[in-house]
Amino acid sequence: MKAIWNKRVIAESDDTVIVEGNHYFPADSVRHEFLKNSDTHTTCPWKGRASYYSLQVDDNKNEDAAWYYPEPKESAKEIKNRVAFWKGVEIKK
Repeated sequence: MKAIWNKRVIAESDDTVIVEGNHYFPADSVRHEFLKNSDTHTTCPWKGRASYYSLQVDDNKNEDAAWYYPEPKESAKEIKNRVAFWKGVEIKK
């Protein structure tokens, strides 16, 4: 699977975990040069507290377009050390 935004491959892996329709990519499959830390956090009742990254590709920024769970709850342990995408990031084979 590939996560693509602004014509760039942001992440690529044959080992994604699908939760609620979202592909969670292993953290080491993500091109971190495109990620910028965000101060945004949300809470999911069963997964825990999510943290976000914004994407920066050339002069284009996509605020909070990637998220991850640094310490997911036991019910979501399979997404630890994984990153998911939204906000126009295309996920395809």
